[in-house]
Amino acid sequence: MRAKPEYRDRDEVEVAVLDALADRREEGMTVFELRSRVEVDIDALEPALADLKEDGLIEAHQEDHRTLILPEDGVVGPADSEDDSVIEQIREKLPF
Repeated sequence: MRAKPEYRDRDEVEVAVLDALADRREEGMTVFELRSRVEVDIDALEPALADLKEDGLIEAHQEDHRTLILPEDGVVGPADSEDDSVIEQIREKLPF
C-alpha cells in the first residue's frame, strides 16, 4: 500500500515515510522503525516528520512509554487492494 497520489509530489523522504506508514496504518511505527524502513539517517528523517506533522498528514501519540507515528485518515490508499485498481484511480481523478 502507498500514500495517495495527491501526496506523492512531496520530498522523497516524506513520501517514503508515508508509504512505510501505509503498511502499518493501524498500529503505527516508532521513529526507530521508520528510520530502518525508510533507510535514511535521523538528520533526514527528523525534518521530514516535522513537515508531515505540520501539514497534518501524520499524528504522533504515546503508547506504553513509546511514541507511535500514524498516518492521518485519508492519507494512505484503501485497505482493500481491490479498491486500489487502475480503474478506481482514474475514477477518482475524473469529475463524476
